[in-house]
Formats: sequence, structure tokens, C-alpha cells
Amino acid sequence: MNSSAQATMPGILAVGISRIGYELKTYLRTPDSMFFNFSFPLMMLLVFSIAFSGNDFGIPALGIEVTSAQYFLPAMVAMGIFISGAQNLGIDIAIERNDGTLKRLAGSPIAPVSYFIGKFGQVLVTGFAQLVLLLIVGGVILGGGLPTSADRWLTLAWIFFLGIMASAVIGITISALPRSAKSATSVIVPPILILQFISGVYLQFSQLPEWLQNVASIFPLKWIAQGMRYVFLPDAYQGAEIDGVWNLPGVALVLVVWFVVGTIGAALTFRWVRRN
Repeated sequence: MNSSAQATMPGILAVGISRIGYELKTYLRTPDSMFFNFSFPLMMLLVFSIAFSGNDFGIPALGIEVTSAQYFLPAMVAMGIFISGAQNLGIDIAIERNDGTLKRLAGSPIAPVSYFIGKFGQVLVTGFAQLVLLLIVGGVILGGGLPTSADRWLTLAWIFFLGIMASAVIGITISALPRSAKSATSVIVPPILILQFISGVYLQFSQLPEWLQNVASIFPLKWIAQGMRYVFLPDAYQGAEIDGVWNLPGVALVLVVWFVVGTIGAALTFRWVRRN
């Protein structure tokens, strides 16, 4: 690395870190982002936990009893991680590109690295705040329970980090799809909602048709949800998983691969100004 590059790196990092605060303020001042990205998993957890409070989601043959709150908590944690990155950044960057915000930034001294440090920082902070809120409401107030060992807490931490980073680069990549700011939500939200239904968030994954399982297994949400079930559900519940195992190495591998693929996709598709 040459001396000029070394001299500019601290400035790039400093600007990027300062942009995290700016991105957080902008996020908090956007009601639709707060609803669809931050509040939605919590609302769905409340709805499903209360609506199915009389149901047992355990495995009777194995003598396992699982309440509705305990069953849906890992699913909503997984959903929150994915939409915090993919949906949040996908919509946000698409709007900024089409309303002229990115064009103005392109004419400023800010480096792309600083811009993305701000975005990643905002996603990590809001995603973590959402996770804490889900743990308090779902795990404590609704009685869904918290991870029962240090190993499960550690697994929760690395799945959260890898999941949100992979989701974030996916969000940057798909932000190139909407043709206008008005269409950003309608273009990005429906595919992500479909993924939620086929990835074991709302429905038990093993009960889906095999071809749908194969499709969902391509995408990271299925693996995030599977890892979170290990974190929150009893050990014997892995009998309900495909092949009867949690497959945590597979979870880590898929998330790392998606981070690499998403990073390449983001580098190829991101533009300050949309090409006609």
C-alpha cells in the first residue's frame, strides 16, 4: 500500500464511523422503515404467540413440549436478522439512488467505503437492538425462554453477525432492482416475504414439499432459522430437522458463501447514479 493510501485510510474510517450516527438518525425518523424492518418481527411474534397459545409445537413421540412463544421466537429472530440487512438496505439504498441522494454524495468528497461503513453500522446497531427486544419480549415476558448454555449464546452471536452481514450485502445488491423510489418497497418486500414462508419462519420447514425445501436451502434465511432453532429449542428437536441434525457447520458455510457472493454482487451492481 502506498503512503497516500495509508494517509487517507484514517480519514475514510473516521467519516464512515461518523456516518453511522447519521444513518441511525435517518432510520429513526423514517416511520415505514421502523415498522417494516424493526417492529414487524416483534408484532408477528406477539400475534403468533397469542393466537396459537393453546397449541403444542413439540414432538409427542419424543416427549417434547414446546409452547407457541418458544417455537416462534427463533423464527422471528431469524426473520429480524434477514430483513434488517436485506430488506432494510435494499429499500433504503434504492430510494437514495432514485431521489438523488447518492448523486449528491457522488459529487462530495465522501468515499464509497465510508458510505458503506455507515450503512453496515446502522444495520448492526438496529439489528442488535431488535434482537435484544425480541429476547426480552419473547424469551422473558412471553415465556419462550433464553439460550440455556454458553455454547448456545456463542452460537447466537456468530449466527447473528454472519447472518446480518450476508443479508446486508444481499440488500446492497438487490437495491439495483427498483426502477424508482416509489417502487422500492413493492419490488423488494414480496420476494422476501415469500422466502419467509418457505424458509421455516411461519411454517415448519420439514412439512414443506421437497422441491420447496430445495429452493429455500439456496438462500440464507433458511439456514439462519435452522441455526436459531438450535439456540432456543430443546436438543431432541433436531429430530424434526432435515436429516435429523442441526448442521451448524452447514449454517456457517452457507452464510459465509452468501457474504462472498453478495459482496461480489454489490461491487458489480452498485452505482451512485442509475444507468439508463
